[in-house]
Amino acid sequence: CLDSEGKLHEFGSRWRTDDCNDCSSFRHGISCCSSYATPVDYDKEKCESIFNKETCSYKVLEKDDHSKECPVHSWV
Repeated sequence: CLDSEGKLHEFGSRWRTDDCNDCSSFRHGISCCSSYATPVDYDKEKCESIFNKETCSYKVLEKDDHSKECPVHSWV
């Protein structure tokens, strides 16, 4: 199978893309989904979500002090 970047993958193989998607190759095609959860329920006035592409994960930190994490009540 060829992925969207033109890379060849064997049937039954799995890989993670540069955009943090986990993909699998099958005889009928390629299936991909995000490998991370996205924070959706937190104080958006006081805090901001920051994506780390190295770890494929979000942290929710205070806008004025990135050393302080904010509570997140829901992820998708």
